[in-house]
Amino acid sequence: MKGRDSKIGFRRVIALSLVLMVGMLFSGLVFGEFQPGQKRVVKAGEDLDVKGVILSRDGETFVLRDLTKTDTVVLLTDSTSIKTAKKGLFRGGKEFDVTALVPGLILTVKGQGDTEGRLMADKITFKDSDYKAAVTAFAMTDPVDDKADQALQDAARADQRISDLDDYDVVKVVTVYFAVNQATLSAEAKTSLDELAAKAPGAKNYKVEVQGFTDSTGDFNKNLELSQKRADAVVQYLAVMHNIPLRRIETPMGYGATKQVADDKTKAGQAQNRRVEVRVLVNKGLATTSATPAAK
Repeated sequence: MKGRDSKIGFRRVIALSLVLMVGMLFSGLVFGEFQPGQKRVVKAGEDLDVKGVILSRDGETFVLRDLTKTDTVVLLTDSTSIKTAKKGLFRGGKEFDVTALVPGLILTVKGQGDTEGRLMADKITFKDSDYKAAVTAFAMTDPVDDKADQALQDAARADQRISDLDDYDVVKVVTVYFAVNQATLSAEAKTSLDELAAKAPGAKNYKVEVQGFTDSTGDFNKNLELSQKRADAVVQYLAVMHNIPLRRIETPMGYGATKQVADDKTKAGQAQNRRVEVRVLVNKGLATTSATPAAK
């Protein structure tokens, strides 16, 4: 009974998330384009500490809007530290990689300006509650304990630029498959990922989407966990074996058995559904035909 209740609760959260996402998309149609904020130009070498909400992310940069509706382009580097805020005197923050930086996340960035007017991030911190709110597809159902955070969430509802595939060209798609109850990459899967990495764009404007799935046999929540492990295995392989920076990879997500591509009542269909889909996308406005064997 407990498992059934958790399953129903999860579906309610997803349903609420979808409703809110649709609402934001249609609000964009009502108001036309999302209103641009004032652009902040950070002087080279200038120290800056700014709190805001992520409006959009594109590879190694994201746009951060603060309460004054000023937009700052934040640059991520290999040395950028990303943690949750400290809790108390003896409890340090939990470390995250750059895939945690999803649109809608409220955070604080400390860093210095670079030669292009961007804020080169040294440290990024955020609250656990704000992270949970952001990764549930902009549902923002968690209560906040800070008026400034509430104002930023309100701004996110009104001004957030939803990542839209219409703005991107899909330059490469790879699907890798897994054995029953396994999240280990096969030799065939590794070969497919090797080919994808070899053809990944060398430009600064690409990103990688990773989505994990299972067949519908077994427990609902365990399938979600397994699909996430499969997505994480792909990300680890691309990062370790091909040097693709995590800042290029959108938050890897496991969807369980929610998106079937074949008849799940047959063994052959189940094999097709036990998969991870990997897409390399390039911004249409900055698309390039060049490629490198190991994209940085």
